[in-house]
Amino acid sequence: MAFLFDMNTFFSIVVPVYNRPEEIRELLESLQRQDYTEDFEVVIVEDGSTESSEAIVRSFKENLHVSYYFKDNSGPGDSRNYGMKKAKGNYYIILDSDCILPQQYLTEVDKELKESFVHCFGGPDAADQSFTTVQKAIKYVMTSFFTTGGIRGGKKSVGKFQPRSFNMGISKEAFEKAGGFGRIHPGEDPDLTFRIWKAGFETRLFPKAHVYHKRRIDWNKFYIQVNKFGMVRPILNKWHPGTARPTYWFPIFFMLGLVVSLVMALGGMWLPLLLYGCYFLLLLVDALLKEKSLKVAFLVLYAALTQFTGYGIGFLKSTMLLNFSSKEPEELFPKLFFKKK
Repeated sequence: MAFLFDMNTFFSIVVPVYNRPEEIRELLESLQRQDYTEDFEVVIVEDGSTESSEAIVRSFKENLHVSYYFKDNSGPGDSRNYGMKKAKGNYYIILDSDCILPQQYLTEVDKELKESFVHCFGGPDAADQSFTTVQKAIKYVMTSFFTTGGIRGGKKSVGKFQPRSFNMGISKEAFEKAGGFGRIHPGEDPDLTFRIWKAGFETRLFPKAHVYHKRRIDWNKFYIQVNKFGMVRPILNKWHPGTARPTYWFPIFFMLGLVVSLVMALGGMWLPLLLYGCYFLLLLVDALLKEKSLKVAFLVLYAALTQFTGYGIGFLKSTMLLNFSSKEPEELFPKLFFKKK
């Protein structure tokens, strides 16, 4: 299927924000430092915040082509759609408010599109030196091939690459044909990706177009987040049956196997537990090599167990309810959906 596109690309950077004005300041400061020489615009969408970012956004108007919009709270997906409809560009770059861009970000995106155009891309996230040890550990387990299969932005990934909305580009044409983000959250980004594929467009990883994704999160919030990711995946499998993968069962089988291995070790059968020990040693060494910190490497082990437990429980719960109930996902999991406005 062929699609038309104007090669005179004009980027519109769309950022939803909810009660995080200081994050917007850091993001806009990083946009001021871009070495990209062409014009681009920034669209900030305030999603019903009580802590306004408007004054901060206005302070950047002399140095950036930036606009600010306030709307009632309806979730990040709907806010991105709102921003893209207000934007003037023909290629949208979607970022989370807790991202900071390296100086060469837009130049790398532009270079990739000129070398081999694609209607939708995703970029990886990296840990800046200023990040806390917890942020670095969580970043590792969210992106590592050994924990997520690289599905969230690594160079190695299982299956077709699925962009994530903290660092995602989409042409105006693909946005309009795919229908934009849905009301589910989290999970709105893979849902959109699947509809982009169904519309005939391709997606690709831009490995050098990375962002520093701060993920201002603690262990409890991280568990809640990955638990929701687990609950969302069976819903997406139901909506898009061809995208279901056996690997999505890995976290729950991993944790059940660990419990069984511990019980077997008490009975004198150590081999299964030793195999788990080899996996954790591999994780520890890889994290140490990548993060250059023994403290972060050990926190990675805790983060991985938190991720597998939270995701696995959420995935199993959602799978059981969806298969043994006649109710629709929105009735079963109202907290995963923003209401229609």
